[in-house]
Amino acid sequence: MDQATKQHKNILYAILGFAVVVAIVALIGFFTLGRAPEVIQGQVEVSEYRVSSKVPGRILEIRVKEGDYVKVGDTLAIIDAPEVRAKMEQAKGAEAGASALELMAKNGARKEQVQGAFQLLQKAKAGLEIAEKSYNRVQRLYDEGVMSAQKRDEAMANYKAMQATVEAAQSQYDMAVNGARMEEKLAAQAQVNRARGAVQEVNAYIGETVQTAQMEGEVSSIYPKVGELVGTGSPIMTISMMDDLWGTFNVREDQLQGMQMGGEITAFVPAFNKELKLKIYHMKDQGSYAVWKATKANGEYDLKTFEVKARPMEKMEGLRPGMSLIIK
Repeated sequence: MDQATKQHKNILYAILGFAVVVAIVALIGFFTLGRAPEVIQGQVEVSEYRVSSKVPGRILEIRVKEGDYVKVGDTLAIIDAPEVRAKMEQAKGAEAGASALELMAKNGARKEQVQGAFQLLQKAKAGLEIAEKSYNRVQRLYDEGVMSAQKRDEAMANYKAMQATVEAAQSQYDMAVNGARMEEKLAAQAQVNRARGAVQEVNAYIGETVQTAQMEGEVSSIYPKVGELVGTGSPIMTISMMDDLWGTFNVREDQLQGMQMGGEITAFVPAFNKELKLKIYHMKDQGSYAVWKATKANGEYDLKTFEVKARPMEKMEGLRPGMSLIIK
């Protein structure tokens, strides 16, 4: 009987010990795994701009390679656009023609035309002088009763006709001397301005055949090859502005504690095994189409995801787009 009681007690002790071990393991798991810090992973982003041309053409030359660092004004690519050169010849021809018309309007009639109008005026004045003398002579004879009224009237009509002839010749001479009317000169000037505008427009297109860097940065991607055709607005390459880096994170709203606009966060950079301080400048709801954790089934609430962007507060040498950023 004593032996059986001893065995029974040993079994109870074994069960009790097992229960104690399970409880200890559960407590250890609760205090270690249950309190493990949540990790938010983001990455480094960079501002980029795409180089493209306003004119279609064939890639004649690409003067940079991926990874090259370019400065403002550096030549990136050259495009061959023969159609633009042809349009330049047309525009220059139109400008030359308009300038010639404007010069003709300003200079007026040719010297020979002015001389001819002057001779006609002198001829008309000579005829007027003779007509005036004849009329005066006939008028005296008429007053003496020797000449009939019919003859006097004919002489007067001839005199007045010659006066009109002199006035017409004077107008023709003045027109030849003064040249074109003011309206014609203004119209000629407008044609010249229009032609010059066309030349400037084509010059702008010609400038687009040589693509230069508008901002300083690193060539991250080159799309066409030499000899390929590119259309209007087609991207030729992408330039990354390495001075404008930031970190972007997708943060569930229950993890936003301590994050606010203008606030500071610390992220771990695995690539350098260093920490980096960043300042939050952008927070935005990703929307219902983005990551959404539904918890209504267990009596809680839905959790949305926010996009958080932060810029480094100090420069970290070697930091590049795509590198991971870890927030605990």
